[in-house]
Amino acid sequence: MNWNYTQPVNIRFGAGILKELSHVAQGLGLEKGILVSDPFFAKSGLADKIMEDNKDLLVAIYSEISPNPEVKEVDACAQVIRETGAQFIVALGGGSSMDCAKSASVVCFTEDSIEKYHMTGVPLPNQHLPIIAVPTTAGTGSEVTCVSVLSNHEKGKKGPINNDNFYPAIALIDPELTYSLPPKQTASCGIDVLSHAVEGFWSKGHQPICDALALHASRLVFTYLRRAYQDGSDVEAREKMAEASVIAGMAFTLPKTTSSHACSFPLTNLYHIPHGEACGLTLDYFARVNAKAQGVEGERINGFAKQLGFSDMTEMADAIAELKRDINLRCDMKDFGLTDEAIEELVSISHHPNMLNNPVEITDEILRDMYNSYR
Repeated sequence: MNWNYTQPVNIRFGAGILKELSHVAQGLGLEKGILVSDPFFAKSGLADKIMEDNKDLLVAIYSEISPNPEVKEVDACAQVIRETGAQFIVALGGGSSMDCAKSASVVCFTEDSIEKYHMTGVPLPNQHLPIIAVPTTAGTGSEVTCVSVLSNHEKGKKGPINNDNFYPAIALIDPELTYSLPPKQTASCGIDVLSHAVEGFWSKGHQPICDALALHASRLVFTYLRRAYQDGSDVEAREKMAEASVIAGMAFTLPKTTSSHACSFPLTNLYHIPHGEACGLTLDYFARVNAKAQGVEGERINGFAKQLGFSDMTEMADAIAELKRDINLRCDMKDFGLTDEAIEELVSISHHPNMLNNPVEITDEILRDMYNSYR
């Protein structure tokens, strides 16, 4: 087996590490930056505090970002970068702010809209601004990935752009920033972590280092997600979920995600199910499908579950379903009243390219059975 491992992001982890932002930027020789923030933190005061604490470093803030960032928001962010002459970006928040910052960090050097590059195959330019990523959720792992997931609502599209220039220069992971995350978001982000880890492991692009990371992250989720959900002030659980998030981010970046993420795009785009919850909705179903993989892959997949203390991947699928129930995540789509036509639409557009990474071929029949089971 031949494989390569690359992780260019300098990762700094620890409670209170956000205080080192100015020192970190100066260490990179950066002098004039823009803060790209989730709207919540612009309203809560955290973004203003960061601007005040780093007033000699940060010159502007952009926070007009949707939960599923849109191409027009990237374009607006890029324009602020051009107007201010910013030399770097601090991306504060969950995956939304980081996805926006990543794409804006490249497209700002052009006069193009990011639409030109979103799901078109047109290669992005190489020039880009460095990003300091500051995650506030234990979920996306975006602080260590080269992926930017964007939506184009006018064209009904949602999907990723993958580009090595999207890797942040540094990730400052401060578990204290996750303490205020509400239970619902804690649950949705947490199941996203598990999806990243498990899909990264069973992906056709798997490799040994990412396999080990996936195992570690999955074990942390099964151990600590319930605790973080039940008590947001549980410092140990918050820290361990922050650890799981960044480790899972490294586990899937190179192998890429598979079936659950492929289905999450239409589930979010059409039914507005939050990304993590959308991934978790199908994760146990695909775990049962992949448990039946033939030969060496089947042994790998069921062996992964055994290392986590389960008899096989089917039993692990049961544990995923139980975890979702315990943290009040969606287990079906009964409230949407799915029609036969709606299911056929979901079947058709679930064949995102990520589906090809799945170890078992996912047919229309499999998808139809899955979506029918949710109504």
